[in-house]
Amino acid sequence: MVEVEGCGRGFGPDRNTTGRGGLGGPHTGKAIVDHPQQYQHHQHEHAKHTHGRREPMTPPHNYLAVIKVVGIGGGGVNAVNRMIEQGLKGVEFIAVNTDAQALLMSDADVKLDVGRELTRGLGAGADPEVGRKAAEDHKDEIEEVLKGADMVFVTAGEGGGTGTGGAPVVASIARKLGALTVGVVTRPFSFEGKRRGSQADAGIQSLRESCDTLIVIPNDRLLQLGDAAVSLMDAFRSADEVLLNGVQGITDLITTPGLINVDFADVKGVMSGAGSALMGIGSSRGEGRAIKAAESAINSPLLEASMEGAKGVLLSIAGGSDLGLFEINEAASLVQEAAHVDANIIFGTVIDDSLGDEVRVTVIAAGFDGGTPTRRQGEGGDKAGRTAIGVGRAGDVDGHGSREEAPSQPAGATGGSTLPPLPDPVRGTPPKPDHGRREPVTDIGDDEDEINVPTFMQR
Repeated sequence: MVEVEGCGRGFGPDRNTTGRGGLGGPHTGKAIVDHPQQYQHHQHEHAKHTHGRREPMTPPHNYLAVIKVVGIGGGGVNAVNRMIEQGLKGVEFIAVNTDAQALLMSDADVKLDVGRELTRGLGAGADPEVGRKAAEDHKDEIEEVLKGADMVFVTAGEGGGTGTGGAPVVASIARKLGALTVGVVTRPFSFEGKRRGSQADAGIQSLRESCDTLIVIPNDRLLQLGDAAVSLMDAFRSADEVLLNGVQGITDLITTPGLINVDFADVKGVMSGAGSALMGIGSSRGEGRAIKAAESAINSPLLEASMEGAKGVLLSIAGGSDLGLFEINEAASLVQEAAHVDANIIFGTVIDDSLGDEVRVTVIAAGFDGGTPTRRQGEGGDKAGRTAIGVGRAGDVDGHGSREEAPSQPAGATGGSTLPPLPDPVRGTPPKPDHGRREPVTDIGDDEDEINVPTFMQR
């Protein structure tokens, strides 16, 4: 039997799933040819009738990276709903839950109710073991909906039953299928209780072992971004927004044509087998907006630990069509300083005129020695001098070589040619080598008045 793949919305839902896209999803549809010999004969006859002419190539496959986002459990499904509501493009959404009633309210392309016999559609009762068994009982169905994915995001709210127990099962299946697997989860608020917190810790550890990269967002840190009058609903909505931005910051680099483009292989090189990762988001407007947004991202209250020592960094800078080269240079250089001296920094820009004069910076840092980042220990002033971003092949910010030489030899992919130093956009003069010394990055994390809170989190 030969499978011929083409674009389409799929051929309807499987008997065990419901939703708009079915198993084909938004990326592929499959036509089954029962007799391969007939198919080959047709191809031979077609070749004869063309009389040897070269026809335009019609690709048999969709060459875009297939990205699937799986929300599992109540928190994960809510996050998926938020992503759909906000118009996240270029991905297929899959909702997995033991709570059939909550699943019906999801707008995901594919919905999968697991543990039908075990829970009778009534949920896991905040028991991770029930969530794990429910997912394992439906491994074949989960595998079917994940087939064909190049990248799978697994998102969940840790501490409950279905998400905590089931997310590692989903991640393991995705990795077995060869997909780059990234977990993006939240750690519960302290007020949710010690039991939920300890369950979350165990679930995070299990998921870390099942994913290529795991991003954990501590909900308690969101309290630093709101005011005293923030409602419970707004607090959880903020958590969903952060999950959205974590996924979007990565997928936009891959799926959105940018001024400086990044391909899937670049992202895979940074995130494959990277272990724990940190995510920072920053935005700013007005003078110095790009570097302020970068400062906010690397000093984000969402970060439980320092980015120092990260050997793999994904950097996304989004802005309007007036986004300037020197703005990008300063922002990228600041992020480069915060990472390991030999870090592989994958950098891309997205032009989005809907942002107006706002610049938004998303930083994903991974590849720490020992698998996990170190806790913040204040400012470090022993790093080497600031480097300039290259202007060669899209996505390259070379972290190799001597930092002292970097200002006069910006990194690039044009054969390592020496380029003139970029002028400072503030002073209008070229930067001078500082021979290994620099001013430490301003730590704005300790002064809430100076934190540039991203627009979507402002109250």
